[in-house]
Amino acid sequence: MNDKERFSQVLVDCLEGTLQQSDIRTRIEKPKFAHLGDLAFPCYELSKIFRKSPQTIAEELAQKLASPEFEKVEAVNGYVNVFLKKSTVSTMVIRKILNEKNEYGTSHIGENQVVTIDFSSPNIAKPFSMGHLRSTVIGNSIALILQKCGFQPIRINYLGDWGTQFGKLIVAYKMWGNEDQVKMQPIKELLRLYVQFHEAAELDESLNEQAREWFKRLENGNEEAYFLWSWFKDESLKEFARIYELLGITFDSYHGEAFYNDQMEAVIQQLKENCLLVESDGAKVVTLDEYSLPPTLIKKTNGTTLYATRDLAAAIYRQKTYHFTKSLYVVGNEQALHFKQVFAVLNKLALPWQKGLVHIPFGMMLKDGKKMSTRRGKVVLLEEVLNEAITHSKANIAARNAEIPNVDQVARQVGTGAVIFHDLKHFRQNDIEFSLEDMLKFEGETGPYVQYTHARACSLLRKGDFQEGVEIASFNDDSAWEIITLLTEFPTTIERSLKEYDPSQIARYVLDVSKAFNKYYGMVRILDEEQKQVRLSLVYSVTVVLKEGLRLLGIEAPERM
Repeated sequence: MNDKERFSQVLVDCLEGTLQQSDIRTRIEKPKFAHLGDLAFPCYELSKIFRKSPQTIAEELAQKLASPEFEKVEAVNGYVNVFLKKSTVSTMVIRKILNEKNEYGTSHIGENQVVTIDFSSPNIAKPFSMGHLRSTVIGNSIALILQKCGFQPIRINYLGDWGTQFGKLIVAYKMWGNEDQVKMQPIKELLRLYVQFHEAAELDESLNEQAREWFKRLENGNEEAYFLWSWFKDESLKEFARIYELLGITFDSYHGEAFYNDQMEAVIQQLKENCLLVESDGAKVVTLDEYSLPPTLIKKTNGTTLYATRDLAAAIYRQKTYHFTKSLYVVGNEQALHFKQVFAVLNKLALPWQKGLVHIPFGMMLKDGKKMSTRRGKVVLLEEVLNEAITHSKANIAARNAEIPNVDQVARQVGTGAVIFHDLKHFRQNDIEFSLEDMLKFEGETGPYVQYTHARACSLLRKGDFQEGVEIASFNDDSAWEIITLLTEFPTTIERSLKEYDPSQIARYVLDVSKAFNKYYGMVRILDEEQKQVRLSLVYSVTVVLKEGLRLLGIEAPERM
């Protein structure tokens, strides 16, 4: 229980049930200035209930409030201001972290409910670009946060392994492809063919018609089309596996769009039985006028299915297979309309579980202010960025600490961590400008800065021969108060990031803890013998929270850098 929780609990008793504890907790503020206390509760809304002035209510509450954790309580301008007893609170939070270690911040609010989370989902036969990074790292972090809060996440990589683009690729390969070149550099060669197709199709529209025809053959099980498609897919999965291993990300399911091919007709039949499928210019659609949405296209005039058809089949399959409470889709902002339509169709089918479907949108990764485009060849390859980040990190680490053991492992942790953190420190719905230089800085608001702070704290524990498991009698160091107050906020930061599906709150939090610790490190002689073990208990608490906070972002925390 953090300071806000305890304060709200005491206020509930004093207000004799006038307000719920959750309502009180949301009203509690942190004063801008230290002389106004550590926590403040505004009484303005209570004046209508008690028919007294806010200041009078504040004065009456101040007289009633009592807790061994409160040093002083004041009524100022309609606020109840509380000054916490620093020694009591500090000792309490450090003891809690020493006892719970990496379980600190864990909650059971999820009650082991299943949540499927669809993220990453790159297209096969295309390179894994920086444009795919956002869904991958945001989704992975949300899955880790769900687990921390007691849910059972099912990680789904819904591969883009079907659609007209494969008709385009087959046409391109048959016209300009070379088997040996594809085998030598599969993804780069397939990308070259894909770009060449689009350039040629701008001059010759018949190529698009050929592509549609080849995809129709693929859907109908044509042997040549299926062979080429399978080959393109196998080569892509090898590359994806290498990148996911670098990022330390795993999935429970790799069922892509093609997996649902034999389930489409059942969905179409279900829509027919519910009298939802109507004809429009030869195509089959579901109208959504009552939701103020355009119709959802289910089947094209040539009989081929679409993204919406497959997403409907996927949602139904996932519910039958996993019995989820919620199903999350970590997909870019530009797909917002698509998901509104899919969710609306499922609602019209009167499926009660559709209320648990949530689209978690995010902004784009931009290059020079513009969206990256595979079809025009304007992409930055994620694997190249990761390898460059690792190489840069290795040089930087060697310059700081030439004798560091396992330098390759640490360089990988720091390099990949830098790329991940650069993404996750931004609110997910904001666009991000790609900047390798900004990602790799060891100072400022970066992943390496947080990792280096953790490593510095670990170094202090080694030098001071910190004895883990020895309980402290009391902690009394006012200069550490900023760190203490931040440490108490870790559990609520996790829960807030879950509620808002926003890993950036944890990223900003570990930055704040790092800044506060480095300020403390510069002010206090931590290894001074008289207070050494007590102060090291605080340092240890910082390492626990930084390591766990980074883990929830999908980033490792090396102990030496």
